[in-house]
Amino acid sequence: MLSKNLFFMVLLLCVENAYAAQVHDQNFYKKHHVHGLEVPEDSVSFLVLGDWGRNGHYQQVPVADMMDVVMQQLDAEFITTTGDNFYSNGVASVDDPYWQTSFEQIYHGPNLFEDWYPTLGNHDYRGNWQAQIDYSKRSRRWEMPSQYYAKTFSVGKNTEMLVLFIDTNPLNPEYKDVPKYAQTQKQDGEKQLRWIEQQLSSSTAKWNLVIGHHPLYSSGKRYGKTHGIQGVLEPIFEKFKVDAYFAGHEHDLQHNRPEGKSVEHFVSGAGSELRPVQQREFTKYAISEAGFVSVSVNDTKLLVQFISGSGKRIYQYSVHKE
Repeated sequence: MLSKNLFFMVLLLCVENAYAAQVHDQNFYKKHHVHGLEVPEDSVSFLVLGDWGRNGHYQQVPVADMMDVVMQQLDAEFITTTGDNFYSNGVASVDDPYWQTSFEQIYHGPNLFEDWYPTLGNHDYRGNWQAQIDYSKRSRRWEMPSQYYAKTFSVGKNTEMLVLFIDTNPLNPEYKDVPKYAQTQKQDGEKQLRWIEQQLSSSTAKWNLVIGHHPLYSSGKRYGKTHGIQGVLEPIFEKFKVDAYFAGHEHDLQHNRPEGKSVEHFVSGAGSELRPVQQREFTKYAISEAGFVSVSVNDTKLLVQFISGSGKRIYQYSVHKE
């Protein structure tokens, strides 16, 4: 009996010590403070992370640690992902070890236990995509009710923000006859498009944002190869005056604004591995640096800031509305 009690006491101490090692004190946050990070008054802030789950490899860990810092600095309310949550073949089930090695044990900072609103990427479709929805029943913070869904948030004093979390995989003509993405071909893309139109046409929110995986414009590897998904989604986004679309898929950070278009296009896909970028005709900013995006919204302003895994604010852009 004594040895059994001793075992549990040692186990409890190990757990407590592990937890203590994960909890950062105020000195840590002061030391890693992101200089120049703007915190708009009366705003709701959230982070956008993309292309990230790699068992802690590449730049995943420093990006995760800096996300914790920025969540605290902005007093941010949630985190959203632009897909490719688990490389290279998604997860097999809700019991897949990847949940621990690529998510729970990496994003362990105390400020990262706010709600996560994920979307699916093409690599997630190589595995059991339904398991990512089902994990919502296991996790307090992982909130993915379905393949696509909507959330409305109160921002500022008298303003609402509608965010659509969409599944671009079955909408992408590029995957129509690709065997490894056969699961995307079984989805009802037309039904989702009708849902997107219905959500945007009936929206009374001042700010309308969309989160998905595939970019409509790219200054990276897939420059000139996004016409398929662009043809599907851009007419809808422009028709209903979406304020900004946040995507991933490209392993970098981008802000693209095509001439004659009203939607701001952002790419946040630098959560772990990186790829090169180039200046293109529609590029406002692009960089191959590990990091993520923060978004802050109030009554009159939508502020987007790019933050590197090394703790620098490397870009900012704002949209104003009266």
